Amino acid sequence: MRWTKKGEPPDDDGWYYCVKHGVVEPAGACAAKDRLGPYETQEEAEHALQRVQERNEAWRKADEAADADG
Repeated sequence: MRWTKKGEPPDDDGWYYCVKHGVVEPAGACAAKDRLGPYETQEEAEHALQRVQERNEAWRKADEAADADG
């Protein structure tokens, strides 16, 4: 399989959140290093930063719990 210059396979139809520009875009619009995704829908990509914050908070709490246990 040959990959495009933007870092995705040529048949990628996912949606991405570009952290560089702060917008949701289809595959190929920006470099892979600047994107979160892929997401199945544009709406899911719109909530990418919220999901990142929720996951970071969950990991922080898990780390704190592990530190307290040991």
